[in-house]
This record gives sequence, C-alpha cells and structure tokens, in this order.
Amino acid sequence: MSRQKSWRTTCLDLLFPPRCLLCGQPLGLEEVAPLCRECRGKIDYLRPPFCRCCGEKVAGGPDRRHLCGRCLGQPPPYLRARACIRYDQPASELLHRLKYCGDTSVLPGLEYIIRHAGSLEMPQPDLIVPVPLHPQRLKERGLNQSVALARLFFPGSLRHLHPDVLVRKRNTPAQTSLNGLARRKNLRGAFAVAENALVQGRTVCLVDDVYTTGTTVSECSRTLLQAGAREVVVLTLARVTPAL
Repeated sequence: MSRQKSWRTTCLDLLFPPRCLLCGQPLGLEEVAPLCRECRGKIDYLRPPFCRCCGEKVAGGPDRRHLCGRCLGQPPPYLRARACIRYDQPASELLHRLKYCGDTSVLPGLEYIIRHAGSLEMPQPDLIVPVPLHPQRLKERGLNQSVALARLFFPGSLRHLHPDVLVRKRNTPAQTSLNGLARRKNLRGAFAVAENALVQGRTVCLVDDVYTTGTTVSECSRTLLQAGAREVVVLTLARVTPAL
C-alpha cells in the first residue's frame, strides 16, 4: 500500500528535491519510495520454496515446505530462520553504510525493503533480541545495526525489544575473513544472557543483519535456549544464498 506525502513533506521536496538513496538520481515529486524505480527493480526478494527450518532456497514449487539436507543432517538450534532479500546489490550497499559508516539516512530504504518483503512466517515473539556487539566495537561504530533493524521489523512492538538481554563477552575477530570451522571456534562461548529470568519460557526473535553460514545466530540461539528460552526464531534483512 502506497503512502501519501504530507503537504509539509511535499513543500520540502520542492525546496530540496529528494534523491535515490542508492544511485543519487532525482526522484519525482509523486514518488513516495526512497529508492528509484531502477534500484527497486534490483532488489531480489526471497520467495518460497525454502527450507521450513533455516530458510535456505530449495527447488520445487512455492508450496513445498520440506527440510534442506543440512537441516535434516544437523538440525540448527533455532526453530526457524527467515530473511527478506538475497544479499547482493543494492542491499549490500545500504547495510554497509549503516553498519560501518553509521549512516542512518539509509533507514528509510531498509524500511521500504522490509515492508515489501511479504510474509516471513514469524510467530509473535515475547522478546525481540538483536545480536549484540562487543562494547569496544559498539564504541567504534557508534550503533548496532541489528538494533536499528529490529526497530524497523517491529515498529509496533518496541516494548518487546530488549537489546541488553544478550551480551557479547569477547571482542572476537570479524567472521567475514573466516571459514566455517574457524567461524564456529571464533564464536564458541562468546555470548551470554544477562539474566536468565528474562528469557525463561519465552519465545525469542533473534535479529541480525545478514545470515551467511548461520554460525552467529546458531551460537546466540544455543545461548538463549541454555538460559531457558522456550524457542528461538531468527530474522535477518538479507541472506547469502546462490540463485537457483
């Protein structure tokens, strides 16, 4: 459903013509999206069929709900993981600017993506828990991108958002430079729950920016379940996945 601009916004647009958040091209005065038509067309939304557990794209018709081979062989600790889009342009640039540059001007573009992602098959959580940054890294970056995304995913449920439930005990090296085994060793024991009573018996939605191998969200999920969470679901903006 399109959003109409207020008269104040329309007047400001006349004085300061809006531009696409990605390519910088001017947007028409009638345009309500923060991205131009061409950039919107490059967004690759993830649609069924996908593994009913981890969300990996699988072959078959849109109604197929089977498990992928990886989840059959080694079920992840979380109940379900879903993502809005495949991690490529333009998503990668928007997330990079938010994550590494603290550029909050991209938030309307990310909000647009989330609003147009369709159903993500997520239960209503009791707690919304962003994947935490170590305090040192948070100080360096100025913001936690997972907290910002959680606010966009659940704008009407901010009372359930608890950024301090899960803490990062060790300032681990970035996962991007590591392979699968090294990723798991890197994060082993890296997280802790601040107070077990906060999560006991609760359905927790864990929010992160990108699902790559699932190592980070799996380690966070195990930590939450060991602290007494009833179940954990995972929600990310993007997922690294090959096209089928």
